[in-house]
Amino acid sequence: MSEFPLFMGALVIAYLVPGPDMILLLQTGALHGRRHALATAAGLAMARAAHVALAALGLAALMRTSPAVFEGVRLAGAAYLAWLGFSLLRAPSLVPPAEASAAQRPADGLRRAAVRGLFTNLLNPKALLFCSVLLPQFVHPEGGPLALQFLLLGAVLVGTGVAFDIQYALAGHGLGAFLARRPVWQRLQRWLFGSLLIGFGLRLVAAERPL
Repeated sequence: MSEFPLFMGALVIAYLVPGPDMILLLQTGALHGRRHALATAAGLAMARAAHVALAALGLAALMRTSPAVFEGVRLAGAAYLAWLGFSLLRAPSLVPPAEASAAQRPADGLRRAAVRGLFTNLLNPKALLFCSVLLPQFVHPEGGPLALQFLLLGAVLVGTGVAFDIQYALAGHGLGAFLARRPVWQRLQRWLFGSLLIGFGLRLVAAERPL
């Protein structure tokens, strides 16, 4: 596929741009550790796979043409991001006490982390619209079965996202170790991450519906 490098370039740029997914991974890695951050990455991957499937089924076109559907998903996503941000601002500390090992944390913590990742991306209509705009540009009738092309490109999109998310999860874990003995930096980082998540929510509210 001669256009594959261009497709990969578009994905790399998209995944390097800071957004709620990246901030959530960094925050989860810093607060809960590597395993929880990787669980969040798994949730994000499931959401992206769902977006690819929805785009292939043409539901993204419905969102573009139906103001009610777009507004409903957008407001729900904005409210969820704002809730995550306010929850982080209200947290007593970004880093858990040193004696609170992974074994002592709730058994369902990994599941909750995955659900946070799932809904953070799934309730972002711009993520679905990104898939619906990007993927069809690289699907061509002369390239073989369209469903197979869509499936392969979608798998690359999800796989590339997982590769980036793993790096952000590990970076968040390293950030937590850095902040563990720096309470002032903990507070600054907590307010920064919380404010960014709220800001992403407000930006989602202000976004115009694509034509």
